Amino acid sequence: MDTTPGRPRVVIVGSGFGGLFAAQALERAEVDITMLARTTHHLFQPLLYQVATGILSPGAIAPATREVLAKQDNVEVVLGDVTAIDVESRRITATTLGIELDYDYDYLVLAAGAEQSYFGNDDFARNAPGMKSIDDALELRGRIYGAFELAEVAAARGNQEALDRLMTFVVVGAGPTGVEMVGQLVELAHRTLRRDFRHIDPRDARIVLLDAADAVLGTFHPELQASTRAELGELGVDVRLGAKVVDLDSSGLDYVDAAGAEHRIEAATKVWAAGVSASPLGRMVAEQCGVEVDRAGRVPVQSDLSLPGHPEIFVVGDMMALDDLPGVAQVAIQGARHAADHIRRALRGDHERRDFVYNDKGNMATISRFRAVAEVGALRVTGFTAWVMWLVVHLFYIIGFKSQVTTLIHWAVTWLGSERGERTITEQQVFGRLAMLASGREIRDKAARKIGPGVPDGDIPDAATEQPGPQGG
Repeated sequence: MDTTPGRPRVVIVGSGFGGLFAAQALERAEVDITMLARTTHHLFQPLLYQVATGILSPGAIAPATREVLAKQDNVEVVLGDVTAIDVESRRITATTLGIELDYDYDYLVLAAGAEQSYFGNDDFARNAPGMKSIDDALELRGRIYGAFELAEVAAARGNQEALDRLMTFVVVGAGPTGVEMVGQLVELAHRTLRRDFRHIDPRDARIVLLDAADAVLGTFHPELQASTRAELGELGVDVRLGAKVVDLDSSGLDYVDAAGAEHRIEAATKVWAAGVSASPLGRMVAEQCGVEVDRAGRVPVQSDLSLPGHPEIFVVGDMMALDDLPGVAQVAIQGARHAADHIRRALRGDHERRDFVYNDKGNMATISRFRAVAEVGALRVTGFTAWVMWLVVHLFYIIGFKSQVTTLIHWAVTWLGSERGERTITEQQVFGRLAMLASGREIRDKAARKIGPGVPDGDIPDAATEQPGPQGG
């Protein structure tokens, strides 16, 4: 991108819904845009569970950001991890494999999203991956399909204890992600894999859904909560509410029920879908602007989505706290467009601050094939009609015609038949993250020094030939 001297500089942090839609909304604006993101792709996070269960490929829901924005001449896409933001000097520092670069800005849009929250029990992550990245989804795919493979071996050897543990799947968190995940685990066991093994019957899989709250789909209308709970029961899902997880290890987890009694579930595969926390960048800018983040790390913004004393900084999506708005894609999309509108008007000399008004387009969640729930305003829909509504809405928001067609084909194969086109698993999927955790940052840092130009090297052994530390899980 050739920058024009004197043109305002807009830095967008994050390539999710907030970041991408902010950039696209500024396509015709006389500005130079730099998009900084930790990944090279835009992720349609609501469909990660379908990557994890073998319905979709990563590319279908994670197109390259450069490809999406290739025709927008005023955007420069940069792979980098933001490490510092100085709101007074209007400067951002980011690193890419040890290379540190500074970016000045006239306007800043923070849309770095959220991370998985384990509510202070970060060690749970070792044995219970979350659902926030492509890496998470691929690891879960390896764990889920791998559990059935190992169960086949255990059954052939007559190891009942191992078999029971391997055939038990626990999902922690009964929000839309958790409900959709257990629904697909049922579909996987009862339809896709039912004829594939000789020593086990996948339909014997035990699927448990845990949540510390007293209802599934807590943000939905009570009627839809009750309907979903009943549907899950019909599918054979063991739903346990008022269940707070207090310990978790490689072989299972412990939880305390509403009465205070402690229980143990032996399970090889655990999925964490229980909570999120905003990007740490929120706390970084909040402290400089004299505000405090909330318990989830979100930044209290003014009614126009800017920060106190800094009308040039906008915080959108999962990073912002305003009027108890939910952390869903529509909030990020509409917030991004609102911020872009302020920037465009400011360029014309119109500095009027306008309140952000969220247009709630409703909630939707699938339960299993042909089953879903949806609420749009006062309208509440269940069953096949809600499922079709869910399909149409999610297909519409997938970025790129190619990805939309690919997704539609995979959905047809999966739901009209019983096959799943993405069942390939590797040991790297399952153990790669654990190896990095065991070695701290050693593997990545050594690779950075080998690959990154201009980074001091020294006498560093080849990271690719070294053995990582002990692997857990």
